[in-house]
Amino acid sequence: MNTGNIQATADRVLDARGLTCPLPVLRARKVVGELPAGGVLRIEATDPGAPKDFEHFCKAGGHQLLSSSAHEGVFVLVIKKAA
Repeated sequence: MNTGNIQATADRVLDARGLTCPLPVLRARKVVGELPAGGVLRIEATDPGAPKDFEHFCKAGGHQLLSSSAHEGVFVLVIKKAA
């Protein structure tokens, strides 16, 4: 999967760096709610639990986790809102 293209086409970017659970997911939930169906959100988070938290968030909401990666302590997650 080419995450560079996914990130470049994100409709919104959420900077959740420095926030701890549950704030990254709560803020993402708000932004996802503002996106149209199929919209893409890119999240940058430093909370070590973020990857698992967003896996659960996507499963519970029917959203698709397009990518999850980490670079220098920052987790980058890309979510596609359920249609």
